[in-house]
Amino acid sequence: MSTVTQEQVLSALRQVMDPDRGRDLVTLGMISGVHLREGHVTFAIEVDPERGPKLEPLRKAAERAVERLPGVLSVSAVLTAEAKPGSRPATRPQSAETGARPGPGGAKALIPGVKTIIAVASGKGGVGKSTLAANLALAAAANGLKIGLLDADIYGPSMPRMLGIAGKPQSRDGRVLEPMERHGIKVMSMGFLVPEETPMIWRGPMVMSAIQQMLRDVNWGTLDMLVVDLPPGTGDAQLTMAQQVPLSGAVIVSTPQDIALLDARKGLNMFRKVDVPVLGIVENMSYFLCPHCGARSEIFSHGGARREAEKLGTEFLGEVPLDIRIRETSDAGEPIVIAEPESAHAQLFREMARRIWSMLAAGKPRPAPRIVVE
Repeated sequence: MSTVTQEQVLSALRQVMDPDRGRDLVTLGMISGVHLREGHVTFAIEVDPERGPKLEPLRKAAERAVERLPGVLSVSAVLTAEAKPGSRPATRPQSAETGARPGPGGAKALIPGVKTIIAVASGKGGVGKSTLAANLALAAAANGLKIGLLDADIYGPSMPRMLGIAGKPQSRDGRVLEPMERHGIKVMSMGFLVPEETPMIWRGPMVMSAIQQMLRDVNWGTLDMLVVDLPPGTGDAQLTMAQQVPLSGAVIVSTPQDIALLDARKGLNMFRKVDVPVLGIVENMSYFLCPHCGARSEIFSHGGARREAEKLGTEFLGEVPLDIRIRETSDAGEPIVIAEPESAHAQLFREMARRIWSMLAAGKPRPAPRIVVE
């Protein structure tokens, strides 16, 4: 099978004309972020913000042009619009019928067959959010649910390594990708499409467009719950995700110390502002158990997340210890829920998954707490 090159991709895109400007996309400098991996092609089309909503046909035309190249297995193009200084993003009204926020062009950003979508979020990096998201998804599957896991951390995708998944997603029609599957869950990550050592030098709007396409252009099938591992922080990607995807709720991950809890409050506040229910807080790295003597050490303090949850009136979902087995099993691609299903740690994750699903099934998760500055 022939291997497609970047020059071939750009040559194909020179045949696609901007309908308003009368010149091709490459000459106009609208193409950026071209990545190729064994027949899978991704790139961005940069457009003016005010033109974005009407240029979906242009995006599809660009994908079709590249699809025709020999050796191309799949193509994913994203529209990205960088706001001009001083401009304000247009607000989108909520649907009075369901409360779900409409997607681009006014259409609800729903995924057919997916009953609920939850976000696993943190106010800062380094708190073990992705490890928790992976084990939580696997625990929910172990509880008998049909689960999908979306790695939305475009800059630092970790799920391929954490779940021990190698290879690339396939596409039956060249447009919709089939998710990867392992340990009984469906998984999608930018890490499947871009080599692990390749940096993603993308602007915020490009990142959000990529996330939307991994939601919309993936054959997720029928799922009880899609777990979305959000990037750390409370920036544009996280806020836009919360606004444009009909999230059923969010789980906040924090470590016990004050600085981490301060960032966790920011995450809570973000979800409150966009009317996404907060399902609860998890205290990760809550304490350390010495694997040799069994002594317990509270390296990062202890109990801060529980106190914060009580203060803010939201659920406290549990304490996850800093344990070498959780780290070792994740690094090996066999997270603790899979590697040691009868362990206390695995049972903890399964109990968290049960509590979260109970709240979602009841249809009455607590609203995001109101944060008052005294």
